[in-house]
Amino acid sequence: MPELSPTAQLLLRLFLHFGLVVGLYMALTWFRLVAVRRGEATKADFARADGDPPVSARIQRNLANQFEVPVFVWIAALLLIHTGQVSIPDVAAAWVFLVGRLIHTAVQCGGDNVALRGQVFTINFLGLLWLMAHAFLAVLSAGLSVA
Repeated sequence: MPELSPTAQLLLRLFLHFGLVVGLYMALTWFRLVAVRRGEATKADFARADGDPPVSARIQRNLANQFEVPVFVWIAALLLIHTGQVSIPDVAAAWVFLVGRLIHTAVQCGGDNVALRGQVFTINFLGLLWLMAHAFLAVLSAGLSVA
């Protein structure tokens, strides 16, 4: 297999994050089906934000989290690609982001330790900060001509 360019490596990490989102949708569907079969919830319960039993509620909240901070990672990545400034440190930051998201998901879906969840959130947030800072500098160095 040929060596991937930094751009392809960066995008690969983001597509792996998409795989996490798909896995969370599958898990949420499964745990909701189990809750209905056990009589812990009805299908109508899931129309309300507070209708999920505890396990599926944690998964649902984590799934919602995947459409908050990660959006900024995609924006940064696209700006870096558009300016032709993707670097190996960006790929490393994308790894930090992905690993942090995986750990954050495990902590959030596995229990109610909010303090630990906040601490592990810092991991993926550091990856985001690097990518967004580099994207900002890349746009500035491109003379703000990213249109």
